[in-house]
Amino acid sequence: MNLPKMISELVKAQNEFDSAAYASCFTENAEVFDEGKTHNGKAEIESWIDKANNEYNATIEPVEYDEDANILSAKTSGNFPGSPIVLKYHFQFYNELIQSLKITG
Repeated sequence: MNLPKMISELVKAQNEFDSAAYASCFTENAEVFDEGKTHNGKAEIESWIDKANNEYNATIEPVEYDEDANILSAKTSGNFPGSPIVLKYHFQFYNELIQSLKITG
């Protein structure tokens, strides 16, 4: 599967539970929407993913990527009800970094 560089780096950071590397994939004023909450800016995104990593220990395995819509479907496994589940990661990019990420079921 041919993924954009930032998505590949995000997947690697997630699977290594590296919150700092995960946050470095985003622009300074990026936003992430997950579980009904929006997280704004790199620092808040790093704090959110660090907490999520500790709580859910989730890994992601890319299943399909829609290049036109910038949507990654990934099997997400971890310590949460219903695991594993295929989630959709909706990306918007700015200057090759992630500007927006919305995670949906």
